[in-house]
Amino acid sequence: QVHVVESGGGLVQPGGSLRLSCAASGFTFSRAAMSWYRQAPGKERELVATIFSTGGYINYVDSMKGRFTISRDNAKNTAYLQMNSLKFEDTAVYYCKGRLNGVDYWGQGTQVTVSS
Repeated sequence: QVHVVESGGGLVQPGGSLRLSCAASGFTFSRAAMSWYRQAPGKERELVATIFSTGGYINYVDSMKGRFTISRDNAKNTAYLQMNSLKFEDTAVYYCKGRLNGVDYWGQGTQVTVSS
């Protein structure tokens, strides 16, 4: 049975940092591409970043470049999203997705709220 569980969200002030974790099981994590998405209220879900099995990564949204970093620990079957210099507009539910052999495995999301 596949499980993808995000954690690490919460309330943070502007300029603060959070590190999200995504623990996965039930599929071969080391071979999967892992991605973080986010969905702000009233907006469509958007891709934040993807890290491939080789460790290569792509940050997709310009506003996040230099602030967000995606990483993975294959020994722990866990992906991470380090978020620094958080802004009000980073408030969203953040989702983790594993993709392997054309099959997507989604987590339930973790809420990140940036507020003063």
